[in-house]
Amino acid sequence: MSQLLSSPLMAASYNPFASPRFLSSSSSVLVPGGGGGLAVKRHGLASKPVRKLNLSVKSRQTDYFEKQRFGDSSSSSQNGEGAPARFYVGHSIYKGKAALTVEPRAPEFVSLDSGAFKLSKDGFLLLQFAPAAGVRQYDWSKKQVFSLSVSEIGTLVSLGPRESCEFFHDPNKGKSDEGKVRKVLKVEPLPDGSGHFFNLSVQNKLLNVDESIYIPITRAEFTVLVSAFNFVLPYLIGWHAFANSIKPEETNRTNNASPNYGGDYEWNR
Repeated sequence: MSQLLSSPLMAASYNPFASPRFLSSSSSVLVPGGGGGLAVKRHGLASKPVRKLNLSVKSRQTDYFEKQRFGDSSSSSQNGEGAPARFYVGHSIYKGKAALTVEPRAPEFVSLDSGAFKLSKDGFLLLQFAPAAGVRQYDWSKKQVFSLSVSEIGTLVSLGPRESCEFFHDPNKGKSDEGKVRKVLKVEPLPDGSGHFFNLSVQNKLLNVDESIYIPITRAEFTVLVSAFNFVLPYLIGWHAFANSIKPEETNRTNNASPNYGGDYEWNR
């Protein structure tokens, strides 16, 4: 199977009746009228009344933000109308023998009795490797995946141009099938120093799979990945949610109510 890449086309509406050439023209002159005044006499082509069409374009995205702005609570309809928009993003690198796609996965939170939320699981980056099936075609049905943890992301972003690293995963660690699936991701510098090799080896005894997929990443491509990783890292550990929840008027009240929350403060000792 091959993946076809396409972009949605934007459709535009055209109203021919809004064009000036469909409107008739006329002229008028002033002629003497009764009572010594002037009367307006029109002549020219006769025109039929033009019907006005009130057209408007409404953006669902704009409507969503308006509802959020005014605190509309009716956005939780079953059919999804007005529900918060979801965005799916990823970055792909295509080479002759393989393709690599990187996608972020959000962290998870649990609700507390107080109504607050606590981080329960860090987010991660999902790496998907697909072998080539032809010229600019890739077999995503044979893809292999590898999830980068927060600490592994930190290792990658601090990697020097001549440095290498290796990550080992056992998805069934701690289970009855431990050791039957082995994944090793190696990131090594290219011989000429122009980038890195990403090599994913997968041994799956359950499915009788022993495969290795590698893809060269240029220095420019690696720089893009590192920049994206640095940007998304605080979101993967949930710090954006904390930052967005800070309200200046509540900060002093919260600290005074629970002075030891989160541990002893150095400046209070």
